[in-house]
Amino acid sequence: MILYSFRRCPWAMRARLALRYAGCEVQVVEVKMKDKPAELLALSPKGTVPVLDTGEGVLEESLDIMRWALERNDPEDWRLLADPAAARQAEALIARNDSTFKAQVNLYKYAERYPEHTREHYRHQAETWLAELEGLLAGRPYLFADHPSLADAALLPLMRQFAGVEPQWFAEAAYPRLRSWLQGWLDSALFKAVMAK
Repeated sequence: MILYSFRRCPWAMRARLALRYAGCEVQVVEVKMKDKPAELLALSPKGTVPVLDTGEGVLEESLDIMRWALERNDPEDWRLLADPAAARQAEALIARNDSTFKAQVNLYKYAERYPEHTREHYRHQAETWLAELEGLLAGRPYLFADHPSLADAALLPLMRQFAGVEPQWFAEAAYPRLRSWLQGWLDSALFKAVMAK
């Protein structure tokens, strides 16, 4: 199996997390986005990462790769099979992360490209999301259970990106549980393994 990836891409990051967690034996090919390999373009003409060649088929979306990996091995129940209601909530949260919050992160991170508002304005728009996640983390270390789920791993990369725009602000903001959740992931052996150069 070959995964075409780009180390800092949030979508590739979460695909690598799920594949590593599931124990899938994967050769990771780091792609230079300005010089995409012909093998990648042959598999996926759109040329974005991640792309997984399973040997039996090609998966071109990070969530598809994550779900494929978890169907093979899910030792800690990232799919929340033990709690179907939570699994449905997790899917809805991931969908909003990948649409609404992604757009907010882009505006916030690249505020100079969108001069109609200030970076502070874009950050403020995203705080409803931060507050919602802070609430989900009340009384438990992860978003939907006492253990990580697909939602935690899927949301992690964009939240890492958001927190990195103004680290001092994030360190002092009124989201201590969210900060602790993020730091726990960043310090984890799993995350460090998928981010190793």
